[in-house]
Amino acid sequence: MISHPSRHCTVELQALPSRIGQVRRIVSAQLRYWHLAPLIDRAALGVTELLTNVHQHAEPDKLCTVEIELLLDRLTVSVRDHDPRLPVVEDVEPLAIGGRGLAMVAAMSESWGVRPDGDKGKVVWFTLPTPAAAVAAPARVPRLTAGEKPARRFAEVEPALDGARPAHAPARSAVAG
Repeated sequence: MISHPSRHCTVELQALPSRIGQVRRIVSAQLRYWHLAPLIDRAALGVTELLTNVHQHAEPDKLCTVEIELLLDRLTVSVRDHDPRLPVVEDVEPLAIGGRGLAMVAAMSESWGVRPDGDKGKVVWFTLPTPAAAVAAPARVPRLTAGEKPARRFAEVEPALDGARPAHAPARSAVAG
Protein backbone atom coordinates (compact mmCIF):
# COMPACT_ATOMS: atom_id res chain seq x y z
CA MET A 1 0.00 0.00 0.00
CA ILE A 2 1.27 3.46 -0.88
CA SER A 3 0.63 5.82 2.00
CA HIS A 4 1.97 8.92 0.24
CA PRO A 5 1.22 8.72 -3.47
CA SER A 6 3.43 10.63 -5.86
CA ARG A 7 2.52 12.38 -9.03
CA HIS A 8 4.94 12.23 -11.90
CA CYS A 9 5.20 13.58 -15.47
CA THR A 10 8.06 13.16 -17.98
CA VAL A 11 8.58 14.84 -21.36
CA GLU A 12 11.45 14.08 -23.77
CA LEU A 13 12.37 16.71 -26.34
CA GLN A 14 14.98 18.50 -28.38
CA ALA A 15 15.67 21.77 -26.51
CA LEU A 16 14.81 24.05 -29.40
CA PRO A 17 13.14 27.45 -28.88
CA SER A 18 9.84 26.27 -30.39
CA ARG A 19 9.75 23.21 -28.13
CA ILE A 20 10.57 25.18 -24.97
CA GLY A 21 7.25 27.03 -25.21
CA GLN A 22 5.40 23.76 -25.73
CA VAL A 23 6.99 22.20 -22.65
CA ARG A 24 6.17 25.29 -20.61
CA ARG A 25 2.50 24.84 -21.61
CA ILE A 26 2.64 21.11 -20.76
CA VAL A 27 4.07 21.86 -17.30
CA SER A 28 1.41 24.53 -16.73
CA ALA A 29 -1.40 22.20 -17.75
CA GLN A 30 -0.06 19.39 -15.55
CA LEU A 31 0.13 21.68 -12.53
CA ARG A 32 -3.44 22.87 -13.14
CA TYR A 33 -4.52 19.20 -13.31
CA TRP A 34 -2.80 18.57 -9.96
CA HIS A 35 -4.55 21.67 -8.50
CA LEU A 36 -1.23 23.50 -8.13
CA ALA A 37 -1.99 26.62 -10.17
CA PRO A 38 -0.13 28.91 -7.70
CA LEU A 39 3.14 27.22 -8.75
CA ILE A 40 2.70 27.63 -12.50
CA ASP A 41 4.57 30.92 -12.96
CA ARG A 42 7.66 29.84 -11.01
CA ALA A 43 7.74 26.31 -12.46
CA ALA A 44 7.32 27.65 -16.00
CA LEU A 45 10.09 30.23 -15.46
CA GLY A 46 12.44 27.62 -14.01
CA VAL A 47 11.87 25.03 -16.73
CA THR A 48 12.30 27.75 -19.38
CA GLU A 49 15.67 28.76 -17.94
CA LEU A 50 16.90 25.18 -17.66
CA LEU A 51 15.82 24.30 -21.21
CA THR A 52 17.37 27.50 -22.55
CA ASN A 53 20.65 26.45 -20.95
CA VAL A 54 20.44 23.06 -22.67
CA HIS A 55 19.72 24.80 -25.99
CA GLN A 56 22.63 27.23 -25.60
CA HIS A 57 25.28 25.08 -23.92
CA ALA A 58 24.67 21.31 -24.05
CA GLU A 59 26.78 19.08 -26.26
CA PRO A 60 26.86 16.68 -28.13
CA ASP A 61 23.09 17.10 -28.72
CA LYS A 62 20.09 19.01 -27.45
CA LEU A 63 18.08 15.94 -26.47
CA CYS A 64 16.82 16.20 -22.91
CA THR A 65 14.15 14.99 -20.50
CA VAL A 66 12.00 17.24 -18.33
CA GLU A 67 10.54 15.62 -15.26
CA ILE A 68 8.13 17.05 -12.72
CA GLU A 69 7.32 15.15 -9.58
CA LEU A 70 5.11 15.94 -6.64
CA LEU A 71 6.01 14.25 -3.37
CA LEU A 72 4.12 15.29 -0.26
CA ASP A 73 4.64 19.06 0.05
CA ARG A 74 7.32 19.57 -2.61
CA LEU A 75 7.34 19.87 -6.38
CA THR A 76 10.62 18.92 -8.05
CA VAL A 77 11.33 19.99 -11.62
CA SER A 78 14.41 18.51 -13.31
CA VAL A 79 16.06 18.58 -16.72
CA ARG A 80 18.41 15.76 -17.77
CA ASP A 81 20.73 16.24 -20.76
CA HIS A 82 23.66 14.37 -22.33
CA ASP A 83 26.40 16.89 -21.52
CA PRO A 84 28.49 15.81 -18.50
CA ARG A 85 29.83 19.34 -17.91
CA LEU A 86 28.28 20.82 -14.77
CA PRO A 87 26.91 24.37 -14.96
CA VAL A 88 28.33 27.21 -12.90
CA VAL A 89 26.42 30.23 -11.59
CA GLU A 90 28.26 33.25 -12.93
CA ASP A 91 28.53 36.74 -11.52
CA VAL A 92 27.06 38.97 -14.20
CA GLU A 93 27.06 42.70 -14.66
CA PRO A 94 23.81 44.40 -13.58
CA LEU A 95 22.95 45.41 -17.16
CA ALA A 96 24.00 42.14 -18.84
CA ILE A 97 21.31 40.51 -20.96
CA GLY A 98 22.48 36.91 -20.52
CA GLY A 99 24.00 34.57 -17.97
CA ARG A 100 21.30 34.93 -15.33
CA GLY A 101 19.38 31.69 -15.82
CA LEU A 102 20.69 29.66 -12.89
CA ALA A 103 20.73 32.72 -10.63
CA MET A 104 17.02 33.21 -11.42
CA VAL A 105 16.30 29.54 -10.74
CA ALA A 106 18.13 29.84 -7.40
CA ALA A 107 16.22 33.02 -6.49
CA MET A 108 12.73 31.74 -7.27
CA SER A 109 13.06 28.18 -5.93
CA GLU A 110 13.20 26.68 -2.48
CA SER A 111 16.34 24.73 -3.43
CA TRP A 112 18.19 23.73 -6.59
CA GLY A 113 21.17 21.71 -7.63
CA VAL A 114 22.96 19.67 -10.22
CA ARG A 115 24.16 16.07 -10.14
CA PRO A 116 26.12 13.99 -12.61
CA ASP A 117 24.13 11.33 -14.44
CA GLY A 118 26.91 8.77 -14.72
CA ASP A 119 29.29 9.57 -17.55
CA LYS A 120 26.43 10.29 -19.92
CA GLY A 121 25.17 13.67 -18.73
CA LYS A 122 23.75 15.58 -15.81
CA VAL A 123 20.50 16.51 -14.10
CA VAL A 124 19.74 20.09 -13.06
CA TRP A 125 16.78 20.40 -10.68
CA PHE A 126 14.87 22.80 -8.46
CA THR A 127 12.12 22.45 -5.87
CA LEU A 128 9.09 24.53 -4.98
CA PRO A 129 7.04 24.18 -1.81
CA THR A 130 3.43 23.30 -2.51
CA PRO A 131 0.38 24.89 -0.95
CA ALA A 132 -0.59 22.40 1.78
CA ALA A 133 -4.32 22.59 1.09
CA ALA A 134 -3.93 21.70 -2.59
CA VAL A 135 -1.91 18.58 -1.84
CA ALA A 136 -3.73 17.45 1.30
CA ALA A 137 -7.24 17.47 -0.13
CA PRO A 138 -8.72 17.20 -3.58
CA ALA A 139 -10.88 20.01 -4.92
CA ARG A 140 -14.15 20.16 -3.02
CA VAL A 141 -17.62 21.03 -4.16
CA PRO A 142 -18.97 23.81 -1.93
CA ARG A 143 -21.84 22.73 0.30
CA LEU A 144 -24.77 24.89 1.23
CA THR A 145 -25.44 25.59 4.87
CA ALA A 146 -28.92 25.79 6.34
CA GLY A 147 -30.86 28.68 4.83
CA GLU A 148 -28.60 29.13 1.79
CA LYS A 149 -29.95 28.82 -1.71
CA PRO A 150 -27.88 28.07 -4.80
CA ALA A 151 -27.18 31.03 -7.06
CA ARG A 152 -29.62 31.27 -9.92
CA ARG A 153 -28.06 30.82 -13.32
CA PHE A 154 -31.18 31.39 -15.38
CA ALA A 155 -34.20 33.54 -14.66
CA GLU A 156 -36.73 31.52 -12.76
CA VAL A 157 -39.97 32.95 -14.07
CA GLU A 158 -43.31 31.24 -14.09
CA PRO A 159 -45.10 31.91 -17.34
CA ALA A 160 -48.30 33.92 -16.99
CA LEU A 161 -51.33 32.32 -18.53
CA ASP A 162 -52.44 35.41 -20.38
CA GLY A 163 -48.95 36.41 -21.55
CA ALA A 164 -48.66 39.21 -18.99
CA ARG A 165 -46.33 38.94 -16.09
CA PRO A 166 -47.06 39.83 -12.49
CA ALA A 167 -45.69 43.16 -11.33
CA HIS A 168 -43.27 41.48 -8.92
CA ALA A 169 -41.83 39.02 -11.49
CA PRO A 170 -38.64 39.86 -13.34
CA ALA A 171 -38.63 40.18 -17.10
CA ARG A 172 -37.70 36.98 -18.90
CA SER A 173 -34.03 36.74 -19.55
CA ALA A 174 -31.65 33.99 -20.56
CA VAL A 175 -29.32 34.91 -17.74
CA ALA A 176 -30.21 36.41 -14.39
CA GLY A 177 -28.11 39.36 -13.29
